[in-house]
Amino acid sequence: MEWTLNYRRANRCGTRRPSIDFEASILLDTNVVSELMREEPNKSVANWFLTHPKRNLYFSAIGEAELRLGAAIIPPGRRRSRLFADIENTLPITFKRRILPFDSKAAQAFADIGSLCRNAGRPISTSDCQIAAIAKSRGLRLATRNVRDFEGTGITLVDPWLESR
Repeated sequence: MEWTLNYRRANRCGTRRPSIDFEASILLDTNVVSELMREEPNKSVANWFLTHPKRNLYFSAIGEAELRLGAAIIPPGRRRSRLFADIENTLPITFKRRILPFDSKAAQAFADIGSLCRNAGRPISTSDCQIAAIAKSRGLRLATRNVRDFEGTGITLVDPWLESR
């Protein structure tokens, strides 16, 4: 079955899409997109996703790379083929012109965040620092389940697993 991070799949969780207009846009961490790719996504995450206009939700090229790596390390078979098909067929549609690259502005934010975290005794992984830098350089909030991994980065964090409760 094709997924499109669409409202149809999330609606199977018994949620409705309210008409809420949020001013701030949000960068989705890999774990949020991965959750929404599941056959039965977590109800809180699905509901959270449905309350945000699609145009306000962004994904990063770093997150795309993490999804592709995750699929590539699965042993060959139906599950791996399905994941690759999901990634290939739907990311470009769901996040059309909203997959953000790691650019020069993000590189500067990366240095700032990485040094800040290291100096505070809370080192951050390279990929998490890149994702945080993309969010910070564009003034985006970051939606993630791993809030602790991004604490101290100077960006506003949102946990979709807790937001709808």
